[in-house]
Amino acid sequence: MAKDAGKQSKNAKVVKDAAQSAASKAYVRVIVSERSEKTGAYVFREKIIHKDKVKEFLASQGQ
Repeated sequence: MAKDAGKQSKNAKVVKDAAQSAASKAYVRVIVSERSEKTGAYVFREKIIHKDKVKEFLASQGQ
């Protein structure tokens, strides 16, 4: 019998998943607290950005 062309070995799946997870680890979640103008309470804003751009993002938030 011929092997099914659509099947992948378990090792091929692991390599594919590892490559995807390595790319996703390059992103981080940044949480910034700021005061609400309406209520005066703290508001937390979240953003997912690339880890190389964290300093730029935080510098722009401090204006």
